[in-house]
Amino acid sequence: MLNAVRGAVGFLTRLPIGHDETAWHAFRARPATFPLVGYLIGGLAALALLAPVPPATAAFGFVAWLYVLTGINHLDGVADLGDAAVVHGDRERRREVLSDTTVGVGAVAAVGLVFVGLATAGYALARLPGRAVLLVVAADVGAKCAVALAACFGSATHDGLGAQFTDRLGPQNALGPVVVALPAAALTWPEPSAAVALVAAVACAGPIIVWANRELGGVDGDVLGATAEIARLVALHAGVIVWTLC
Repeated sequence: MLNAVRGAVGFLTRLPIGHDETAWHAFRARPATFPLVGYLIGGLAALALLAPVPPATAAFGFVAWLYVLTGINHLDGVADLGDAAVVHGDRERRREVLSDTTVGVGAVAAVGLVFVGLATAGYALARLPGRAVLLVVAADVGAKCAVALAACFGSATHDGLGAQFTDRLGPQNALGPVVVALPAAALTWPEPSAAVALVAAVACAGPIIVWANRELGGVDGDVLGATAEIARLVALHAGVIVWTLC
């Protein structure tokens, strides 16, 4: 299990551990380590929101620090899916665009929306710092759980990064990530914002898998990466909305 956690940290962050082959293979077989490392990522990412600076500056710092911490591999998936989503043509054409390294308008728009969404959520959280850390943790745990579920229920489009996970996992592996993620729902108890953030993130997995199967023929590494980014964004805004209303 320790090797799997090291592999998850190495894959999901830029921290200098878990980059050896043993850790990588152990991680691929244990999807529960996705949300487990989400606790670590969320806690570290939220530190930027606690800085004694104006909310707008803290929000900018949150976005910048998040990608320093995690890298841009998942963001690259958002860009590729953005181009594939807006292209005219059939499934084969979308898959062709998905693998093309040229950056199109769809990619720019998709990444821009993610940046704007994270910054605005960060601004709201920085203005309400009391539970900012807890909400960011719940959102990232939920996002990583959504990725794990996409890997468990999805089928790879080709022999690439996505297949490294989907070929080893199946629906029978889905319980582990859910069990690991569930405690995050209680982080703001009895106020429900963390639970809503977690559920909102996990719920993103279903529509993304359905869309990927219909439009792309399956789930690949870009889909998994985009799932992480989209689910985190949805979770943060869902949590902020509930937190503000309550």
